[in-house]
Amino acid sequence: MSRAAVRVLRLGLRPYAEALRVQERCVGAARAARGPGPGPGESVVLSEPAAPVYAWGLRGAPAAEAAERLRARGAGLAAARRGGRITFHGPGQLLAFPVLDLRRRHLPLRRYVAALEELVLRLCRRLGLAAARALPPPFTGVWMGDSKLCAIGVHCGNHITSHGLALNCCTDLTWFDHIVPCGLEGKGVTSLSRELGRHVTVEHVLEPFLDAFQEVFDCTLVFAEDPGD
Repeated sequence: MSRAAVRVLRLGLRPYAEALRVQERCVGAARAARGPGPGPGESVVLSEPAAPVYAWGLRGAPAAEAAERLRARGAGLAAARRGGRITFHGPGQLLAFPVLDLRRRHLPLRRYVAALEELVLRLCRRLGLAAARALPPPFTGVWMGDSKLCAIGVHCGNHITSHGLALNCCTDLTWFDHIVPCGLEGKGVTSLSRELGRHVTVEHVLEPFLDAFQEVFDCTLVFAEDPGD
């Protein structure tokens, strides 16, 4: 049996809101492509936020006064249809939004989240970061000790996934000082650059990330230049 094809949209440095809009178009395409056999409707949207933004999920909107303080620091604010509380997105961070059909893949949501964690763990091992780990529920993401390296927050509607993960590559971590990241008191945040002791950009990790994505999700990647394709 041939492996399913997943379309890769590499947006590069783009505003967070634009990446969300591309993702929503991909969700619409995945729904339209449903039917018997391996359809062409699955995608993964990759981007690096062009400007700092604080985003929150379904449970984590900041109070008005807190939101104004964050805006005063020069950051944008955005609500996202995903699980999880407030976090930061900005330059030096890889955002990956897989748009996958979990029903076609016979993949329960909890196992899908575990697969995203495994994807990042494989990437970390490729980069020489063997100490990275996933924590047992209720924690999600990938961690170095008590510091989160990669945050995961997903949405699944009618078995189609959206949102996904945010991996700190060379992110300015001081932006996290102004919030309780993901609502986790007493936990820190880290990056690949900090842990590896060298400058690791988003561009550096794209190839090993996509290699690990193919392994974990048993797919063939097809690259698309135009998000409207």
